[in-house]
Amino acid sequence: MIVGIGIDIIELERIQKIISRQENAFLARIFTERERKNVPIGEMRKIEFIAGRYAAKEAISKALGTGIGKVFSFQDAEVLSGENGKPNVCMDDSLLERITGQKGCVCHLSISHSEKYAVAQVILEMRGDLSAYRE
Repeated sequence: MIVGIGIDIIELERIQKIISRQENAFLARIFTERERKNVPIGEMRKIEFIAGRYAAKEAISKALGTGIGKVFSFQDAEVLSGENGKPNVCMDDSLLERITGQKGCVCHLSISHSEKYAVAQVILEMRGDLSAYRE
């Protein structure tokens, strides 16, 4: 059962301007140490990567219904690449349960880029016992 959806789009130029002024501070605020280790070196690929992951974290917060703030911060979710490069969301199960009130939640994430934008979509699915939702 879907319990939340979120989508976010961001201009690559906006991320490029931020990175040119304060790369280290921005990365430390948005990404965990494990995520920062995966940032590509090449300039254009780096901007796409950062923008996509930033959009992913915004989309996660929207799917959770919290936004970024006191309940959910950028550091509460990691977006790490799987074996085939697919982005995966890593979050503490207790955080998900506390925010959604549900056990067994899974985040599905898709990230895409164009010449000017990065977009991310998240679907938050509950895979636990659905009997309480059946009539």
